Formats: sequence, structure tokens, C-alpha cells
Amino acid sequence: MVKTNKEFLPVQSLQGKVHHPTMKTNYRIGRDGAAKVLAATGGITYNAKIGDNCIKWVADHLEPGVSIRNEKEEENHALMNLACIGNTAIVVSGEAKGAKGFVTGKHGGIEHTIAYFPNEDLQKMAVEDSILIKSVGQGLRVDGFPDVICNNIDPELFEKLGIVEKNGKLEVPVAFEIPAELMGSGLGSTSSHTGDYDITTGDGEAFERLKLNDMRFGDIVLLQDCDNTYGREFLKGSVTIGVVIHGDSTIMGHGPGVTTIMSCKTNKIKGVINKDANIATYLL
Repeated sequence: MVKTNKEFLPVQSLQGKVHHPTMKTNYRIGRDGAAKVLAATGGITYNAKIGDNCIKWVADHLEPGVSIRNEKEEENHALMNLACIGNTAIVVSGEAKGAKGFVTGKHGGIEHTIAYFPNEDLQKMAVEDSILIKSVGQGLRVDGFPDVICNNIDPELFEKLGIVEKNGKLEVPVAFEIPAELMGSGLGSTSSHTGDYDITTGDGEAFERLKLNDMRFGDIVLLQDCDNTYGREFLKGSVTIGVVIHGDSTIMGHGPGVTTIMSCKTNKIKGVINKDANIATYLL
């Protein structure tokens, strides 16, 4: 197991509420030019969970589990920046008070933090229920690898990923490797510590060739030639590791979203293909 600075990272409270689904327009215009009315972001999604296929849903940017937001802008900004995948989430109001789950991702644009809770707790939850998150993880670093930027991941989950140091690199189990040309919406963001960016799905041939139609919510993926150290851009030779956090989209330039957890401008990170590399494997 690699050594980190986890003992020096503060654990801090964050809080938001289950956010109602929103619709800004009547239709979403797909890449085929057709107008569609589809389930999308927000609320409680009862039947889509980490470990499930994220491509096949008749939906747009579907968020599995519970979508959380704080309506005070500055507080939600803190929630989106400081919450990390794997952080404990606790329901603190409503009929499901006391239920425990964990953060599974952060969705930019709609500015949602997404969390998993067991089925029996989802059935008791409602829009506006308050959820407390025990935030820890930003500032995580791996000893001996100062060029590798870790973000958006709870240190305890990080230790469960099976990362090993070998020949001067960090070897990380990943379900898929994604070429840089497939990365779309969110590219150019000035921060990789919040939100996500999308794997575009318009090129069906590329998706078939790379077997990406089997991609799941929670899959750990490697993004080739993608620099996510302090923003998001193409950089030849750079490597990023991320987690698939929302579903596919019909909109051009969009697709399954990835919240990044590790990045390096050079090739200090190496992916090792493992189809079990999904946060459900380590957290459920």
C-alpha cells in the first residue's frame, strides 16, 4: 500500500438538501436533431445505482441515488469543492433520519453532489431532506510522488483501490481506458476539484471498439493524455484517473460524466485493466 498524508487532513461538516429535479425547457435537443422529454438530473433515483450500466437508461445525465444541493450559493460552492467520493453521508432530517450512505460523485453545471443510500432508506427519503457529509480528502498526497495531484477522493477509499508503486509509477486498477479525443463537455474548466467532465458518445464506432457500452456508474477509468491537475485540458503524455458519476446524454458533446481523483502531467500513473474496478466493489 502506498503511503499518504491522510493523518493531516481535517474532517469537516458539509450539508445540503435533496434537490428537486429541474427543467429549464420543455425539450432536450439530441445530436440527431430530435426533441426529447427525458428524466434527467435531481431528486431521488430509486432504480439506478453504482455498479449498474450507465449507458442504457432512457434518460439524460441521470444521477444514480440521491442528488444534493445547498441553495446558498457560497455554501454549495464549498459543498461541491470539498465533498469527496467515499465521504460518509448522513440523513439528518425527515423519516430517514440517521440513515448512512456515501458520496459517489459531483456533477458540474447543475452543481449536484451525488450520494448512495441503501434501498430501504431511499424509500423513506423525500425532497428537502437534509444530508450531512463528513468531508475529507482534498489535499491528499502520495509520498514520493509530488507531481501526482489527488483530489475528490476520501483517503479510506483511496487505500482500498489497490494502488501499488512499481518501477517508479503508481499502478491503478481501472475498468476502461478512454482516449482524450472522446472527452467533451467540461473541457477547459479552471478547476478539477469540483464537478466533472463528459465522455462524448456521438461516435458509436469508437464506443463499440472500446467496449464502452458496458460502462457502469462508479467505474474507475483512465483518461489518456488528459491533464486534470489544476483544470482540464489535453496534454500529450499526461494521465488522469476518474470515477463515472452520471449517465449518458443525447446532447452533442456530452455523455457519461467523470469526476477526477488523480492526475499527473507525466506518465507517473499507469492503468491496470480490472473489470471489478468500481467504487461499488470497495464500498458496498
